[in-house]
Amino acid sequence: MPEQSYIRVTYLFSGGSPFDAEKKAKSIALGQTTDTWTPLSSKDLKTLEKHRGVVLSVGQVEHSDSTYRCKVIIGFPPGNTEGDIPTLLTMVFGKVSLDGKIKLLDIDLPKTFLSRMARPKYGVDGMRRITGVADRPLAMAIFKPCVGLSAAELGDMFYQTALGGADLIKDDEILPNIGTAPVEQRLEACLKSAQKAQMETHQHTLYAVNLTGPVTNIFEQARWLSSLGANCFLLNVLSYGYSVLEGLAKDSQINVPIMAHPAVSGGLSSSPEYGISYKVTLGKLMRAGGADMVLFPSSYGTVAMPTEEAFRIRDALTEPMGSLPKVFPGPSAGIHPGLVPQIVADYGKDVIINAGGGVHGHPMGSRAGMTAVRQAIDLCMKGYSLGKMKANAPAELKEALALWSK
Repeated sequence: MPEQSYIRVTYLFSGGSPFDAEKKAKSIALGQTTDTWTPLSSKDLKTLEKHRGVVLSVGQVEHSDSTYRCKVIIGFPPGNTEGDIPTLLTMVFGKVSLDGKIKLLDIDLPKTFLSRMARPKYGVDGMRRITGVADRPLAMAIFKPCVGLSAAELGDMFYQTALGGADLIKDDEILPNIGTAPVEQRLEACLKSAQKAQMETHQHTLYAVNLTGPVTNIFEQARWLSSLGANCFLLNVLSYGYSVLEGLAKDSQINVPIMAHPAVSGGLSSSPEYGISYKVTLGKLMRAGGADMVLFPSSYGTVAMPTEEAFRIRDALTEPMGSLPKVFPGPSAGIHPGLVPQIVADYGKDVIINAGGGVHGHPMGSRAGMTAVRQAIDLCMKGYSLGKMKANAPAELKEALALWSK
């Protein structure tokens, strides 16, 4: 099989003593594809050849801080999977994940494999089309607080925030189909608020409603909410599984954009020696699985991610990847208007400015908080630095900068 036809997986091996990296790589390449711990006949070996993994590269074993490390690249045949993320992950990191200090750093998927996977229905271009926003970052707010409020109260919050110029407003990821605000009542209240606000602002605001509950019900719930007018979905992908994302993206009855939340990703990706990199869990697999927007911890706020990690996610979502459209990155957690110039400098205009407390914590209320975000975006698009923005800020933005950008 030509090398470019393989699924290329980069691993980092670590250990407290010297190890044979090539031997370990071979055991993964063979053990995760065709071979067992017992010998196979030559006939079996020939028959299974096209299904066998191969070691493509073994780096130098480096030693520092009492730890030995080595990067290796292993090629896996795409035909060993069903063209979906679960069978892919089982092949490349199933038993491997139990075999000591091994970190999956990257996956390069060949075009033939990507063509079999779910794909974003909208991506950046589609999101710009349905929001009507052509040349600036999208502005989004999160309900804060959320759990415990009624559907009517959330609808009122939606209305005030939409008046401030929000392109999207989303449920908090922790808000389920709860008795105080059942999902159908939330949807009805927020869609009415969106209509009411649009009559005043002439701007369309999407509502990302949280899909929750047993996986056995989630597709039926999504179809039902779509029939009621839902125009965006939020999904805690890693809580429910990549297959749920793939199924929603492929479903012909669910023609709305999907926003992926990073809940649980820290347990999979934060260790430098174990798990799967954020670039893969929140970047490549979210995009290949069909997410149109992906939220992740920013490197600026309350759950700060190292800058280089955040940029790897950004690049995985936006750089060429077969024929997949690029999707919107959403650096999140602790975002406020004063961070807009830095976000735009780091991500360009194809980014979601996503704030919760940085909107609803504004001294003048939620409408003013969202207005301040939009003002910061508009001034930033004119080339204003943070210093120039402070000197020329309208009232709402001036209040926000005084509070959060001292």
